[in-house]
Amino acid sequence: MKTFSKYWSIFQITLINSLAYPGELVGRSLMIIPFMWIFYQLWKVTFSAAGADVIGGLTLRDTLWYLMLAETIELGRPPIARTMSDNVKDGSIAYILNKPYDFLLYQFSTAMGETIFRAMLNAVFGGLTVWWLVGAPNHPEGILIALPAIFGAWVLHFCINAMIGLSAFVVEDVSAFTWIYQKLAFIFGGMLIPLDFYPKWLQSLAKFLPFSSAIYGPARLFISPTYTFFISVMSLQLTWVLGLCILLVIVYRRGLAQLTVNGG
Repeated sequence: MKTFSKYWSIFQITLINSLAYPGELVGRSLMIIPFMWIFYQLWKVTFSAAGADVIGGLTLRDTLWYLMLAETIELGRPPIARTMSDNVKDGSIAYILNKPYDFLLYQFSTAMGETIFRAMLNAVFGGLTVWWLVGAPNHPEGILIALPAIFGAWVLHFCINAMIGLSAFVVEDVSAFTWIYQKLAFIFGGMLIPLDFYPKWLQSLAKFLPFSSAIYGPARLFISPTYTFFISVMSLQLTWVLGLCILLVIVYRRGLAQLTVNGG
C-alpha cells in the first residue's frame, strides 16, 4: 500500500500541475476541431463518390465518431519518449534515477497524470464538433464500455513509447524511432482510416499488431459496444501489455549498464 500511495501521489501531483496553464491545455485541445472538420469533408465526399451509405460496416456517422475517439486517444498521450530522451541529453536522468522510486513506474504515473485532462478536453471538443456535424452517436453507452479499453490503450502506448525512450540510454536522440512509430500507428492502428476499410488480408495483419489494440480496438468498441468484441479487444490488449512489460523491464536493466550521463 505504501508503494501504491507513492505513485498515486506522483499521479495526483502531475494531474494538478497539468492545470497550471489552462490556456495552453485548452488551446492544444481545440486542435481536434479542425481535424474533425477535415475528416468530415473527406469522408462525406468518399461516401458520396462510392454511392453507398455503408462502407466496411460503417456509416458516415459511425466513421466520424470512430475517428473522434481515435484522435482523442492519440492526442491525449504525452511525448514520453521525447521526455526521456531530453532527460538523457541534459543529464537530468542521473537525478531521476537516484530518487527512491522505480524509474518506469514514475514515468507511468506522470504519463497518466498528463493524459487525463488532455483526453477529457479532446473528447469534449471533438465530441461536440462531431455531434454538430453528423448527430449523436448510435450507441452513446458505448463510451462506458470502451473506457477499460481506452485505459488499456494508454498503458499500451506507454509501454511502446517507454521502450523507444529507453533506447535513448544508448543512442540519446530517439526522434527517428518516434517518427517511425507514429507512422506505423497511423497505418496499422487505424488512426486516419478505420481498419474496416482495408483489404481483408491487411485487416487480419493490422488487427493482430499492438497498434490496432492501442487505437482501433477502443474506438471501434465505442461505436460497436458488444460483449464479444469487448472480450476480444481486452484479451488482445492484455496479451500485448504483459509481453511488452516483461520486455520493458529487460531493456531497462540492460540500458542502465550502457547509459552515459551528460551534463555537470
